[in-house]
Amino acid sequence: MRIEAGQAFVVGAPSRAIPLAQLARVALRDRAWSRSAGPGLWATNFYAPPTVTWSSGVHAAVVDVDAETGRVTILKYVIVHDCGRPLHPVIVDGQIVGGFAQGLGVPLGEHVVYGEDGQLLTGTLMDYPVPRAADMPPLVLEHLQFATDHNPLGVRGVGEGATGPPAAAIANAVADAFEGRLEIKNPVLTPYAVYTSIRDAGAATDRPRR
Repeated sequence: MRIEAGQAFVVGAPSRAIPLAQLARVALRDRAWSRSAGPGLWATNFYAPPTVTWSSGVHAAVVDVDAETGRVTILKYVIVHDCGRPLHPVIVDGQIVGGFAQGLGVPLGEHVVYGEDGQLLTGTLMDYPVPRAADMPPLVLEHLQFATDHNPLGVRGVGEGATGPPAAAIANAVADAFEGRLEIKNPVLTPYAVYTSIRDAGAATDRPRR
């Protein structure tokens, strides 16, 4: 059987084609079954791309660091992302914002801590902070659309690409605020961690730096 232009027909006999809607009605002989199990006419197709379809993007952060307390405030965060052809732009934006929110957890303090006896100390949300709505900084999203030729739709992955960069972008912004005098070796940027780094490096200033 061949399907073309919404019509189904036996190969070699296009003049005897019937609409797909009519074919679907014929396939639903048991109405009770159709309500419980879905349509009686369906098709499945599989596509295996020749290779992975890498996405790309750039993240940049503008931060304000209080040298007296170690508190880091994200003033602005910019994400430029290319996922090829976006099938649903609103969902793409949601994936990127959600991925960023997940990645933001690391600078805010998400990390696994063990005691000297090997006991896990961050086993519950009472000890393990997660990003809240109030922690989200102003976001600027820009989309580039370079369709991949590795699949018929020209799409690339989206969502996971926004989770990793925030830790590095924000840590680099904090280090840059002190013009090279502060070396950030851990992306967990709690006020205590930042203040300790400032104190150890002797990089304290009289005013916050950006």
